[in-house]
Amino acid sequence: MENTERRQLSISRTLKAPIALVWEVWTNPEHIAQWWGPDGFTNTIQQMDLREGGEWKLTMHGPDGTNYPNRSIFKEIVPHEKIVFEHFNPHFITTIVFEPNGEETHMSWTAVFDTEEMLQTIIKAHKADEGMKQNIAKLENYISQLKLSL
Repeated sequence: MENTERRQLSISRTLKAPIALVWEVWTNPEHIAQWWGPDGFTNTIQQMDLREGGEWKLTMHGPDGTNYPNRSIFKEIVPHEKIVFEHFNPHFITTIVFEPNGEETHMSWTAVFDTEEMLQTIIKAHKADEGMKQNIAKLENYISQLKLSL
């Protein structure tokens, strides 16, 4: 198996929520629109067809008013276990693995770029490494707020 470590961004976290809730906030467009993206970004989900071969189209709205259209195709969906999608422009494959542990869920999130150079370009141009950390923090905050309202 090819070693992709030098061309990937990865983060993992144990979320203080059961797998059913974590899965819901990842797969329901109404939820994911509330937390997706780095700090200051909002989202409009045009389509989220959560099945293998299904398309996910969203526009991320930057804090400066810039719109960032995104398009992905879901490659693998294993309910409560795994989501894999292929993102276009820039091209990368994202894999999110969920491991339930009672009232918590361990999540591993990896984005693999075509080349190390592309990864470095995306980090320099868009601070993708910091953005991924902010995205996880927004997810954790959203889950904690959601749990309070349940």
